[in-house]
Amino acid sequence: MAAGAAIGVCAPSCVLRTLNSFGGTFGQFIKFIVPFIIVALVTPAIAEAGRRAGRMLLLTMCLAYASTLLSGMCAFGVAKAVFPTFLDGTLGAAVAAKEFPAYFKLAIPPVMGVTTAMATAFMFGLVMSVRPCETLTRAFDEMKTVVTLSIRKVVAPLLPLYILTVVADLAASGRLLVVGGSCLKIMGVAFAMTVAVLLMQYVVAGAVARRNPLKALWTMLPAYLTGWGCCSSAATIPVTLRQTRANGVSEETANLVIPLCANIHLAGSMANMVVYGAGFVVLAGGTLEIGAFAEYVFMISVLAVAAPGVPGGVVLASAPIAEAALGITPEHYAVLLAAYMALDGMGTACNLTGDGAIALIVDRFRSEDKTEVVA
Repeated sequence: MAAGAAIGVCAPSCVLRTLNSFGGTFGQFIKFIVPFIIVALVTPAIAEAGRRAGRMLLLTMCLAYASTLLSGMCAFGVAKAVFPTFLDGTLGAAVAAKEFPAYFKLAIPPVMGVTTAMATAFMFGLVMSVRPCETLTRAFDEMKTVVTLSIRKVVAPLLPLYILTVVADLAASGRLLVVGGSCLKIMGVAFAMTVAVLLMQYVVAGAVARRNPLKALWTMLPAYLTGWGCCSSAATIPVTLRQTRANGVSEETANLVIPLCANIHLAGSMANMVVYGAGFVVLAGGTLEIGAFAEYVFMISVLAVAAPGVPGGVVLASAPIAEAALGITPEHYAVLLAAYMALDGMGTACNLTGDGAIALIVDRFRSEDKTEVVA
């Protein structure tokens, strides 16, 4: 972002037009690869979840999904209430208008739409979860390898350059400060929303587990700070496990819930993506419709479960979903992406701290089951 601002101020128009040519083509490539991301990653995830079904596992998965979905819809309610009051609905045109038009834009149409890809993943995944399909399993595993390597070796390294192209054009036209001010407001709402999500999670967990919610949340503070610093739920698992056990959760429950929720519980990330998406819809002069955001939340929650280990996988794949469900253009999404990644650790910290709340609830039900068995 800093390099893009500097280039936008200093570089001649030919450099900016070249960068915009790359940006337009790269945006087309992201649209092309997203259906493959959905099919290759979601299908094996659904199949594996079906094979591993067990009582504690199903309870944990249901709680994680419910938390993620409710977080997204609560974030929508907050955004709908506050954003129209202080965001300028005319700034969307400033982002979309290119001051220095690209020399060319290579069209790379996707092989299928996002909804079609999701339906395909569910169809194959559900069948593979209930009956052995060795050939299909190998095929989807190999497809997953191809997609993962494409993201890691091509998309992830070029993603910063894509953000640079958008920031450079905004800086060159003098619109960066105006748009940046709106992004800071959206970031502030996103941070407040993640704090509210954690408070709600621990109030519910405290009521179920009969614990002091504020004390339990305070115990998880080291995990929260570690997650913010390293921006990785997986890397923070040891700290999250330690603090969850410090909250009185049994080792058996913690060892199951925390690693599992690191992959499937994404309440903080969901809240952030909904807040950022709603903010850019308002900036573009659009209206916040609950139906569109319900579709957006559902599709992102399914996709997020399959791609947490792929660098940038969820954020990348959400671009065409945001365009299809919310009408967010690639130019708007590039700025949204830059703002989101600037505070990426905020969502991660909320995700893994919330894992501790789910562990408290699961451990409470596990203790009741053991008591019934003994009786």
